[in-house]
Amino acid sequence: MKRREIFQRIESAAGPALIAFVFDEASAEEPMPAAESDWHRHLRGQFFYVEKGLLTLRTSEGAMMLPPHRVGWLPPGVLHTVRKIEATNGWGVFVAPEAACGLPSHTCVLGANDLMRALVHRASTWVMQDDLDEEQERVLSVLMDEMRRAPQEPLHLNMPTDRRLQRIALAVLEHPDDVRTLEDWADWAGLSPRTVTRLFRSETGNSFAQWRQQARLTRALERLAGGEAVASVADALGYASVSAFVAMFRRSFGQSPGRYFARQTVAV
Repeated sequence: MKRREIFQRIESAAGPALIAFVFDEASAEEPMPAAESDWHRHLRGQFFYVEKGLLTLRTSEGAMMLPPHRVGWLPPGVLHTVRKIEATNGWGVFVAPEAACGLPSHTCVLGANDLMRALVHRASTWVMQDDLDEEQERVLSVLMDEMRRAPQEPLHLNMPTDRRLQRIALAVLEHPDDVRTLEDWADWAGLSPRTVTRLFRSETGNSFAQWRQQARLTRALERLAGGEAVASVADALGYASVSAFVAMFRRSFGQSPGRYFARQTVAV
């Protein structure tokens, strides 16, 4: 089934509780555009996964990065826009709102495993019909259990809503190697350091230092997913050495950049 036909089905309230598809951009008749999509929303909840490259997703609450071998979750009805960075193949799953009970109410990135992949690939071969049969219902049940149990990963960057803080946030994202202090940024934005500290904490849930590190991780994932060398990424983000960058990456994700982008497997 072509991607256009799939999206016509998922926007209907009728139809099966689970719709799954796999994609390969190299051979697709309708490849996903590289440019950022228009803002849109779906009636169903959506899971998406890429084998290589990176997807970025933005909502009104912030940005989410989806590197290879992780699962992105987008609850039903959330307004969003998507951009791919060298994303070549993977899969997507759309589930009816009633099947999404117990899943996070916010966008997030989940750890993936081989059982998830096997279930989705099986579901992608089903003939589209209005209702699932008993075997298909069991597949849906197991898949949702796996998604609910999956660990969440810190790949969501909350954006401040205060316009003055947004100026700082956007400048940091554009120039992640800028080493100005909180006091410097506050002066640049016409705010007191105390105000910047208070607003960043209240609007993003993080201190300015924590938010800046998360922003740098976001940019690091973009560059690493595009094949850029670790040393080059470390330099572009303003780290004094490769080891300092790798140490920061390991503290955040529990493993080195190389291992993070390697395929994760579990026994099935």
